[in-house]
Amino acid sequence: MDSQLLQELVLMKMPFGKYKGWIISSLPETYLVWFHTKGFPPGKLGMLLATMYEIKLNGLEYLLQPLKK
Repeated sequence: MDSQLLQELVLMKMPFGKYKGWIISSLPETYLVWFHTKGFPPGKLGMLLATMYEIKLNGLEYLLQPLKK
C-alpha cells in the first residue's frame, strides 16, 4: 500500500455530505458501507473512501494510528 495514500487518509477532509469536514479516516463505517452500496464518487476522493472502507472492513485501522500523530 502506498504510504502517501495512507497519509492522505489521515489528513484529507470530507468535502461534502453529512460528514463534511470530517477527516476521512474518522468517517463512520456505516457511511463507508453506504458509499460501497451506492457507489463511490469518481476520482481521488472515491479511491480514498474505497480504501478506507477496505481498511475498516478488515480491521486494519491500527495501521493509521502512527500517522495521526
